[in-house]
Amino acid sequence: MTKSQKIFAIVFLLVIAIIVYAEATKPAPISWFPSYTTTDKIPFGTYVFFDLFKDTLEDKIEEINVPPFEKLKDSTFSGTYFFVNNNVSFDKTEMELLLSWTEKGNTAFIAANYHSSELLDTLHLKEGTAFLFNNFNTESLLNLVNENLSAEKPFYLDKDVHITYFREIDTLKTTVLGVTQAFNDTLSITKPLINFVRIPFGKGKIYLHNQPEVFTNYFLLKDDNVKYTQNVLSYLDTDNTIYWDNYYKSGKKIAVSPLHVLFANKYLKWAYYFVLIGVFLFILFEGKRKQRPIPVIKPLTNKSYEYTQTIAGMYLDKKDHKEIAKKQILLFLEFIRTRLRLPTEKIDKRFIQSVASRSNSSEEEVTFIFSEIDRIHKKPQIPKEELEILYKNIKNFKTKLDGKSGN
Repeated sequence: MTKSQKIFAIVFLLVIAIIVYAEATKPAPISWFPSYTTTDKIPFGTYVFFDLFKDTLEDKIEEINVPPFEKLKDSTFSGTYFFVNNNVSFDKTEMELLLSWTEKGNTAFIAANYHSSELLDTLHLKEGTAFLFNNFNTESLLNLVNENLSAEKPFYLDKDVHITYFREIDTLKTTVLGVTQAFNDTLSITKPLINFVRIPFGKGKIYLHNQPEVFTNYFLLKDDNVKYTQNVLSYLDTDNTIYWDNYYKSGKKIAVSPLHVLFANKYLKWAYYFVLIGVFLFILFEGKRKQRPIPVIKPLTNKSYEYTQTIAGMYLDKKDHKEIAKKQILLFLEFIRTRLRLPTEKIDKRFIQSVASRSNSSEEEVTFIFSEIDRIHKKPQIPKEELEILYKNIKNFKTKLDGKSGN
């Protein structure tokens, strides 16, 4: 190794050491991922709540790690099935099993920003989304309506969250238990929106709460918010077993590759990088003298492109362009709900204006897209050209929105 090579190697290793030290000592950023798992101590985990819940109930709480469909096939257990997540969407069979189990005198408690559409239809409920036109962030005010449980001032969830509420209920059966409102500079609920209800079902009861964040670490450790959560839970019969669902959780653990585990830990990640750098330096300075000539071997022909073409051709040969368009439309509506925070149940002039004002597109462009969507829905089949037009219009819409966000 020449003198210049030694100097280069020392400088290179010094730079790497500085980078590793800076990375290792840098505080980890706070994750605001809506996990809702009992093991997560991040703001939107439920570690604190579940720990308090277990201490209070002692042996009256049981964790369920399998899908509700599997658990509910055993009809001999009884108590309260407790669901908390940002989205709890039962399929039809699972919902029927849950309702049948509830009908026998059990309780289903479901806290979610978005509930299963089949469940809402069955209970004659319709949801809406609250937001402020003069503020892109929506922070929630919460209170209960029972005078023995209601607080003098509403509880404040000071984070940008989805505020969903029940805009239509079955007034003959549904009991309103709690209300909400988007925070607008004052700690008072002047236009209450229903967000917590109880519905009798057979001999049992169903509780629906639209703000699952009230069970998270962040909410419970803020001010006196724990009182609100305690009052919500006071409606449950704690003499019977509480079955805590671990299946419908956005942050539940799934099987991952060893490399994923390696890169998830910054210390292991940088140790891995050091090994690679060491191997590289060894090859660079030692390999020149010891490496033998390597024969040139013609690489195998890459057939991936031809394979992809074949599969794509088989799919398009079905010519079911209408079905592909329907999936694109569903994804587009979900994009509007999550990105623009607009409900999509009712497509009218006001909705068009709201989409246009939030997306950097004109009303004419938005109207054209939804006219195309309506026309496609009315046709039994559509040609390939109409599918391509729909795709291009949706793509242009998203491109304009991203351009606006980047300014």
